[in-house]
Amino acid sequence: MTVVPVTSADLDASEVSWFSALCSDDYQFLGVPDGDLRSSWAHCSEIVKTAEAQGFRNILCPSSYQVGQDTLSFVAGCAPITSKINLLAAVRCGEMQPIMLARTIATLDHMLQGRLTVNIISSDFPGEKAASRYRYQRSREVVEILKQAWTRGEIDHQGQVYTFSGLTTDPAKPYQTGGPMLYFGGYSPDALELCGEHCDVYLMWPEKVEELEGRMKAAHAAAGRHGRTLDYGLRVHVIVRDTEAEAREYADYIVSKLDDERGRAIRERALDAKSLGVSHQSKNRDIADEHGFIEPHLWTGVGRARSGCGAALVGSADQVLSKLETYRNMGIRAFILSGYPHLDEAEHFGTRVLPHLKTCSLPHEYGRVPAETPKTPLGVGERR
Repeated sequence: MTVVPVTSADLDASEVSWFSALCSDDYQFLGVPDGDLRSSWAHCSEIVKTAEAQGFRNILCPSSYQVGQDTLSFVAGCAPITSKINLLAAVRCGEMQPIMLARTIATLDHMLQGRLTVNIISSDFPGEKAASRYRYQRSREVVEILKQAWTRGEIDHQGQVYTFSGLTTDPAKPYQTGGPMLYFGGYSPDALELCGEHCDVYLMWPEKVEELEGRMKAAHAAAGRHGRTLDYGLRVHVIVRDTEAEAREYADYIVSKLDDERGRAIRERALDAKSLGVSHQSKNRDIADEHGFIEPHLWTGVGRARSGCGAALVGSADQVLSKLETYRNMGIRAFILSGYPHLDEAEHFGTRVLPHLKTCSLPHEYGRVPAETPKTPLGVGERR
């Protein structure tokens, strides 16, 4: 029995995804920059190609103002070098005029032939400090405009942030029926309400099982107020080896050169450094045992040198599989994984754990991806 009702209650597979380190987030030793692991096109695109070859079904492409790859430009570049893996593009709502964003996403969706998913982000812009309620209102209006653009003939929106009237949606018609799936993470009441009303997958960062259960119940309550259900996802790092001792030894190894002041600087440079979710990740480190674990096989050491997702599943293949199965039984259907370095850890997980998991693409399971090129202006529809 799942913690709460989920949209894909009968699904017996999981969307297992990897992460491309677009935002200066790849290390052999956490906090120690390595020129070979810089966030260049060559390195980040190699992560995507490796993840696809290993059998991961989606890959998160994050967004930040750090040296690295612009998210949407990077996703476009990945279209011709991939054929199976989905691309989960993080979109910081408001950075682009919403109607032009709808057109950009539609373009990417056609380039990828339905392999695009979208992670809705509401954090501050570079140089901005906006109130949380305003940021989520801005995101809500962006999402509402996107949905109009993807599903209607005209855009008519009268909001607090944006006002548009009578605009044709022909330039913004996506490849997927109804548009790409929307993934969303956030802990505040405004965040939960936005996700509950408009998004498809509620993403969580790693915490104790009972904390995750509470997150799921809160998100479900928000969705229920709009007559909806959600699917749930977990963003977490992994360190998997043949034995638990080897995995724990490697966890110690990657933080063995970490200077705490350098780690703090890395955490604070992120645009979401002051968010409620990040504060909970920090709390995890405060309550961890002397080795950094908050429950069996969940290690918080990664969070010493990064903002956002700050814990890793650490153990043997069987132990990590068991942990993932616990999460699946709770109702979690999407896993977004990563590890350091990202190429190496993708192969460790891809060879030791992934073959034992039944995987899927959620957009395909949701029936979003048409069997043939759709009758849209960028597909095979009538040109007007």
